[in-house]
Amino acid sequence: MRSPWTCVLWDVDGTVVDASDGILRRLTTTLEHFGYPAPTRAELVHWIGPPMFESFQVNLGMTPEQSTDAVAYYRALSKADGYTTGARLFDGIGELIADLDSAGIPQATASSKPENQVVALMEHFALSPHLRAITGATPDERTLSAKADIVAEALRRLRAVGVDTSRPVLIGDRHHDVDGGAANDVPVIFVRWGFSWPHESEGAQATVDDVASLRGLLLAPTE
Repeated sequence: MRSPWTCVLWDVDGTVVDASDGILRRLTTTLEHFGYPAPTRAELVHWIGPPMFESFQVNLGMTPEQSTDAVAYYRALSKADGYTTGARLFDGIGELIADLDSAGIPQATASSKPENQVVALMEHFALSPHLRAITGATPDERTLSAKADIVAEALRRLRAVGVDTSRPVLIGDRHHDVDGGAANDVPVIFVRWGFSWPHESEGAQATVDDVASLRGLLLAPTE
């Protein structure tokens, strides 16, 4: 098998991993603690993808200081809960990542989740051996959290281990992924199985509804 891409970057939440059950449970506890109504499952589209530090401000009107407190509370719940509790891989994604590795295509994560959580998830699902770099946000989600910066850091880490980053592609499910890719001249394949609004795929190079379609864009039989 061969690929038109020299390396593949993966968003995590909503693209590789469905952690929505745990996120909803922890969000409910956090919002109620700070005096806000619990979110519904339908409202998770407002929360999954962007950095939590940003989401508390955008969705609830918190100040940066209040958001910092809310993020700390939420992350404490995550740590106590276990970063992998209730999380699952989207069907077929693990196999695709393994097959890309077998075909010699270097891969990395480019996630807005805190990097320690991304590492925990990749290890839990035995995906770490298939990745040349695991990139996520800094724990405070402020120093390194913008998707453009995350993508740039993932590419930097790949280059540092000798990977050809001349034709990268980012797989994601939110407009933040499209914008972050564009800022680095990285085309984006937008997946529809995550938490997003239909318009968020605008600007993506391609849009796919299932893993089989994604596979067809990432791997092709050698002639």
